[in-house]
Amino acid sequence: MLSHKGGTAVSFLLLVNFATCCDYSLDKCGAWADGDVKIGVLNSIHSKVETLHAREKPERYNCSEFNIISFVRTLAVIHTIQTINNSGFLPGVRLGYYVCDTCSHASKAIQSAELLLAENGSLSVSCEILRKPNVKAIIGARFSEVSLSLARFLSLYMVPQISTTSSADSLSDKLRYPSFLRTIPGDKYQTKALARLMAYYDWNWVGVIYGDDDYGKSAFHSFLSDAEKAEVCTAFEEELPHYLDDKDLEKKIGNVVDSILSSRANVILLILKEQLVQKLFEEMIKRNISRTWIASDAWSMSRNLAGMDGINKVGDIFGFSFITGQNPGFEEFLERLTLSPGAENYFIKEYNQLGKRSLTEAVDISLTYGEKLAVWSIAHALKSVLECNENVCPGDKDFPPWKLLKELKRVNFSMDNRRFYFSESGNFMNGYDLVNWVRDDSRGKRIAKVVGVFDLEIEDVRIKETITWGNPNNTVPVSKCSKECPPGTAKQLSKTSCCHNCTECLEGTFSNETNLPRCLACPPGQWSLKGWIHCEVKREEYSKWGGPMAIALLTLTGLGVLLLIITLILFVFHWGPVINQAGGSLCFIMMAGLFVSFGSVVLFIGKPNDHICRARQTMYGLGFTLTVSCILVKALRNFLAFFRSESIQDTKKKFYMPFVFVICGTVIQAIICILWLVLDSPRLEVHDSDQEMKIQLVCNEGSGIGFAFMLGYIALLAFISFLLAFRARKVPQRFRDTGYISFSMLIYLFVWVCFIPIYVTKIEERTAVQASAILVSNYGIIFCHFIPKWYMLLCKKKEEITTEAYEERARNHSLSKSSYSRSSMFSRGGSINSRTVPNIMGSQMTVTSKDSGVCSTESYEDVISIIQPDDKVFSSNLRKRHRRRSI
Repeated sequence: MLSHKGGTAVSFLLLVNFATCCDYSLDKCGAWADGDVKIGVLNSIHSKVETLHAREKPERYNCSEFNIISFVRTLAVIHTIQTINNSGFLPGVRLGYYVCDTCSHASKAIQSAELLLAENGSLSVSCEILRKPNVKAIIGARFSEVSLSLARFLSLYMVPQISTTSSADSLSDKLRYPSFLRTIPGDKYQTKALARLMAYYDWNWVGVIYGDDDYGKSAFHSFLSDAEKAEVCTAFEEELPHYLDDKDLEKKIGNVVDSILSSRANVILLILKEQLVQKLFEEMIKRNISRTWIASDAWSMSRNLAGMDGINKVGDIFGFSFITGQNPGFEEFLERLTLSPGAENYFIKEYNQLGKRSLTEAVDISLTYGEKLAVWSIAHALKSVLECNENVCPGDKDFPPWKLLKELKRVNFSMDNRRFYFSESGNFMNGYDLVNWVRDDSRGKRIAKVVGVFDLEIEDVRIKETITWGNPNNTVPVSKCSKECPPGTAKQLSKTSCCHNCTECLEGTFSNETNLPRCLACPPGQWSLKGWIHCEVKREEYSKWGGPMAIALLTLTGLGVLLLIITLILFVFHWGPVINQAGGSLCFIMMAGLFVSFGSVVLFIGKPNDHICRARQTMYGLGFTLTVSCILVKALRNFLAFFRSESIQDTKKKFYMPFVFVICGTVIQAIICILWLVLDSPRLEVHDSDQEMKIQLVCNEGSGIGFAFMLGYIALLAFISFLLAFRARKVPQRFRDTGYISFSMLIYLFVWVCFIPIYVTKIEERTAVQASAILVSNYGIIFCHFIPKWYMLLCKKKEEITTEAYEERARNHSLSKSSYSRSSMFSRGGSINSRTVPNIMGSQMTVTSKDSGVCSTESYEDVISIIQPDDKVFSSNLRKRHRRRSI
């Protein structure tokens, strides 16, 4: 950092020496007065440098446009110096001054600063000269753009620089600008004040126009940060060139006005210097456009703008200015413009030649309070440096500037009942006045009136005076990105946080105020419809009897019960081989189980309670278990028919007790259900979510293990039935139901395998899902076990389903099995005799005998045993006919 500054110093020295070698002399200052200690004053007496864009070599700067405000501020410094000299505040010490023009240009300001620090028109490389320059402190410059360049340069020599108007926040950085001080707060407080003012009036959609100089850019970026914290957004951001002689300035101002016209923002912040604001207002007046304008400190107290033609047409104007005060005697000084003996001031002569109006009318004198504070700060610091007492200041008057800087940072004095001191950042913490430009229609101009303050301690705006607005209704202007959201809606933010859409409150929420950021949840037990501004008591939600799902379930249940009734009637009135072959008495037990299972579906409809929740699961579990147990018995009978071993057949005759199997299978399920009900039974559960508009009544199955055991046990019986039926698949379909058993059990297993994940994940649909699964399972058994019998009973000829027909089928089956037996015995080495006999259908049948020559009856007996072991009459008739034919 030090090497960088040293390099900069060498560069400036080389620049000065090079200029001297080229016979190039620096501008002379326009005003001066001799003294023991001299103060330099750098101010923009002129507003711009002529033909700056055409400058190609180090020529003299030609300045134009005499600036009244800067001129008056400079005179305030001179007046305060004369006041201190006349007061004897520094006994035996007279303050002198040099006033140089910066022409509002940084390079010109540095050139003037070189002159103030130089001896005989040049800067020497002598350390003694740099240590003790002719000027001990510099007051200026007016604009931050110029002050930033000066601060860099003066920091090389640690020459104190005090500005009264440069508010760029970057100047608070003491690492880069260690010798810079100011009698105002930094821009970070001004931009906070601007953002808080906008938030105070709820202006969240504003335009910003700023200059491209350091002051404008720094204040703009600082404002963006503070505006975001205050929830204020920028509708547009436009930049204007700082230099007034920019050839595209008029075009750019026209483009800015176009942006203002196309935007919905009614409030616009102008971070510009006075001259640019004037040109912008001229274009606005020309187009007859009005807005609400927020002024930065650079022009908030400008009498020149307040008195321009048509100013009352541009709209309301607010702004923040630095806190002002009285400067006694200064008004008389401006009227006489009397200088001290030996002083010279060419700027006064130039002003007199211009023939302008009175200075007291052109400028608000209270704005020069900062210049008064700056000079008095230097005077208080000099009192310490020069070791002054009441009679004399014995200290060395040729001191290095850094000693004065050291004492300036320590000053703490009272004036006008206020304390003034420099903070660690080199700023006075005075706060800001909020001004409103009140219309003076009689004279067609504006008057800046203080209506509030921005307090730096609490960092908030306080309005002290009633504000008169420029619209017919005298109401606060509206500057928002979006319209207000009425009750029943909420703000939905877009990509820009200040913009929103109004969305209706969803079901279960409401809003009863304007611009609520979100809809409020209804209290427990209440609900609302979409877009409501209040909530009502929630309704209970369950499968009601009149609902579409309930109607569908009841319709399917009724249809299933009807099919069972028809089946029961058919089986009772058509009792015979078909019924016996289908299971005989077991069919009626199966129907009873299905009736109970269908009955459980009805309990899934209507308002549930603890008893219904328990009953519906128990009814289904016991009813369907009874049905599947019967199917298991039928599958087991078919499976055992494969075994021709006498021991197995004897065991089958001894232990094959269908009704015992059915009872045992159902009792096991009953035990599971009893344990489930005792340990953790199903119960009613109320789902009252804060995000729903209804109270949902559902059955909680209690113990998941009990529920799983109940379903798992049924699935186990079904799976065993499927395996047995699959093994017995070679039995002819004319005799057995193995295919129907397999298919019905596959339907059941498939349905309940699909049911489990849906049941676990879809809590709200559990009732409908389980009821549907029960219905599908019931219908699978009806259509696989009973409907085919309808066909045989109603569509087949009677002779095809008589006992003789079944006998003939048994004999044909015996023939096929005996052929298989003969080949088997031949392979074992036995002797076989065969003969051909006529069968009852008139065809030939080969009958075999083993050794004894007697026709084998084993195959036939097997067929008889598998046709219907439960029907003793049918089996007895078959055996009698077989014995007669054998004889």
